[in-house]
Amino acid sequence: MGDVVFVQALALGLDPAWRRLPEERQLEDGAAFVGLLEAPATEVETVLYSTVGIEPGIDVLVWRRAVSVAELEEANARLLRTGLGRSLSVRHAFLGKTGPSQYARRPSSEASSAFESPTALYLVIYPFTKSTEWYLLGREARQGIMNEHMRIGHEYPAVRQLLTYSFGLDDQDFVVMYETDDLSAFGELVRALRATEGRRSTVNDQPIVVGVRRSAAEFVRLLIAS
Repeated sequence: MGDVVFVQALALGLDPAWRRLPEERQLEDGAAFVGLLEAPATEVETVLYSTVGIEPGIDVLVWRRAVSVAELEEANARLLRTGLGRSLSVRHAFLGKTGPSQYARRPSSEASSAFESPTALYLVIYPFTKSTEWYLLGREARQGIMNEHMRIGHEYPAVRQLLTYSFGLDDQDFVVMYETDDLSAFGELVRALRATEGRRSTVNDQPIVVGVRRSAAEFVRLLIAS
């Protein structure tokens, strides 16, 4: 991957009619879906998270990165026309790109995240937008607020963050993604962050989507009772 990496999260919902198809057809659709997603990665890297029964209207979260939006688009088109993908529809789509933080003194390793070592069981993802007043604050004032934010984040080493920037690409300012094996620790982190000065500048941080990391084959097995 180059210096600029585009990251997308697709929250997809399964047509309820698919669940009533004959098992033979479900197995055929599932095999095609798995074959596509488990093929060796080329331009686009993908990590899959199941949301079956966790998020209303959403059954799977597809987390991807590529060096161009055009490559993401082509990969999404292939996914949505292959096997099970034909019965999936996009409920939410969040697009951002990686970049250096304005506030961290040292470069972070956020850009690598799960794509190099997808070991965390859970992914929590949501769009995030700050107020106009935030951007009109002076640099020093913003830095002081973010120092508090980062200090609290460092107190929760079980939670790893990937922050991507959506300015000019999507409706939100950022897409915030957290990987963890401990959702209780993540909840404590969120509660602590909501008691900081920076919370005053939050305009929106919904919808929050929680997924469980699964291979494509594991996800299909969750859908097909056999």
